[in-house]
Amino acid sequence: VQGSKNGSLPVLAACCLCSGTTELTHCPQIDDVDTALEILRALGCGVTVSGDRVTVQAEQMSGDTIPDGLMRKMRSSVMFLGAILARRGRAVLSQPGGCRLGPRPIDLHLSALGQLGMKLEERQGQLVCTAERLTGASVTLPFPSVGATENLMLAACTAEGRTRILCAACEPEIEELGAFLNACGGRVSGAGSPEIVIDGVPELRGVSYRLESDRIAAATYLAAGAITGGCVAVEDVPVGQLWSVLRVLESAGCRVTEQGRRVCVEAPERLRSLGTLQTLPYPGFPTDAQALCMALASVADGVSVFVENIFSDRYKHCPELVRMGARIWRVDRVAMVEGVRRLHGAELLAEDLRGGAALLIAALSAEGKSVLRGLEHISRGYEHMADNLVALGARIETT
Repeated sequence: VQGSKNGSLPVLAACCLCSGTTELTHCPQIDDVDTALEILRALGCGVTVSGDRVTVQAEQMSGDTIPDGLMRKMRSSVMFLGAILARRGRAVLSQPGGCRLGPRPIDLHLSALGQLGMKLEERQGQLVCTAERLTGASVTLPFPSVGATENLMLAACTAEGRTRILCAACEPEIEELGAFLNACGGRVSGAGSPEIVIDGVPELRGVSYRLESDRIAAATYLAAGAITGGCVAVEDVPVGQLWSVLRVLESAGCRVTEQGRRVCVEAPERLRSLGTLQTLPYPGFPTDAQALCMALASVADGVSVFVENIFSDRYKHCPELVRMGARIWRVDRVAMVEGVRRLHGAELLAEDLRGGAALLIAALSAEGKSVLRGLEHISRGYEHMADNLVALGARIETT
C-alpha cells in the first residue's frame, strides 16, 4: 500500500519548521503531495524527489504567502497556515479548494489560532495572518476537526509555553504528526487522544522519517476484491486503523484474514446487506470509506442504510451509481440502498476523490463497459490505481 495521503500532507507542512534537512520515505506519489511540494518551493524551500523519497531543505525559507492557484487546488493547503505563522510570524492565504463536500469553513482554524495570539486581517480576498509571538493556551475545539487539530499542533510546537488542545481529533494522522514532531525535537504528548499537550521548544531539527501506509487506499483495494467476488491480499496495511472497515466487510459475508500487516479478503458469491453505517470521527466508521461501502451495498442482498455525519454533501456518487442501475434513495444526510443483482456499464463522472474511487470499483463489477471521467480527482489521492487494479485482473484502459 502507498504511503498515507492524509498523513503525509501535515508532515510536509511541518517541514517548514525544521532546521537542516528532512527526508521522508514512503511518501505517496499523488497529485496532492505534488501540490504540497509546490507550496514548499513557493515558500523558498529546497525540495528534491526520487520515487517515494522526498527531501526538504527549509533553512532558506523566505516566503510567507501561498499562491492562490495552489490554495485552490487542495483543501489541505490550509494546513500550512500554522507552520508558516510559527516560522515567519506572518502567513498570507486565500480560501482553499479541493473536493466539494459541503461547507468546510476554515473559521475553526482561524479562531483556534487566534487563541495562540494570531491576528487576522482580510485584504482583497486574502487572509493576512500575523503574530509577533505565538503563546501557548488552552484551546477547546467545538468539534474534533482533524485540520484544526493539526494546524494548532504545528503552530504550538515552537510557541512560548504550553498549549492544551481539548476535544482534539483522534485520527491516526494526528498520531503520525505528533510522532514526526517529536522525532524532530518537539514535545507533544497525547496525539491520537481527545487531549493533546504541547510544550513549545525553540526550534525543530530535520530528521529521516518513514510515513505510515494509507488506510483508505488499503480499504479501496479490499473493497474492489469484495465487490467483484474476488480474493485480494493487501500488504503493509495499518490493520489497527482499519478495524471498523474490516468488520463491515465481515458483516457483508467476506472472509477476512489478518496476518501481521497483511490482510486478505475473500468475497462470497453475493454480498449481504451492510446494515446501518454511520460515519463518525475516528475510531468510528470513516467518512472516506462511505462511498466505497455504498458501492458494495449497491450489489448486496437486502437494504443498507448510510448516515453521513461528517460532510453534508458527500453523496455526489449516488446519482452516478443510479446511472448504473443502483437503487438509492436519499433524504438529507441519510441514504437507503436496496441491492440489485448486477450493475450495468454507464458514462460516469467522478466529482470527488473517494466518490471517484467508488465509481471505479463499481464499474469493475458491472456488466459491460463503463466510461469514467474526472480521473483528476482520483489521482489526487491514489498512486497508480489503474495499474494496480489491472495487476489484480481488471480490464481498464486510460486515455
